[in-house]
Amino acid sequence: MSYVIDPMVDAYIASLPAWQQAICREVRELVHAADPEVTETIKRTVQPYFVLQGNICALLAAKDHVNVFIYDGGMVPDPEGIITAGHQNKTARTVSFREGDLINRDALSTMFQQIIANNRAGGWRKLKAQQD
Repeated sequence: MSYVIDPMVDAYIASLPAWQQAICREVRELVHAADPEVTETIKRTVQPYFVLQGNICALLAAKDHVNVFIYDGGMVPDPEGIITAGHQNKTARTVSFREGDLINRDALSTMFQQIIANNRAGGWRKLKAQQD
């Protein structure tokens, strides 16, 4: 682990069942590996967010799954079909994981890298406006 950990994100993850902790830790590692400048924080009182010049993703554990909210404005391609909800959402889409699910590390990492590149280019809102 070569990134700065937010103790509040650690506390959030530690409060979860073991299988959800494992998913959250793996997603955390992937988003930080996508760019060394990614930071983590708590927003909306308890939700872990990963940011770099804008939101990249957020974690939200529910009773029987973990949601990873991808903040891309629906712009980032999903050729491997890992998006599970929010296909028509104008701000964020969701990748959900249930106990026993494997994370498609390559696909999720690629999405994180593209979101970061979009954030550095002004964010998905600006990029969408340029397309119109």
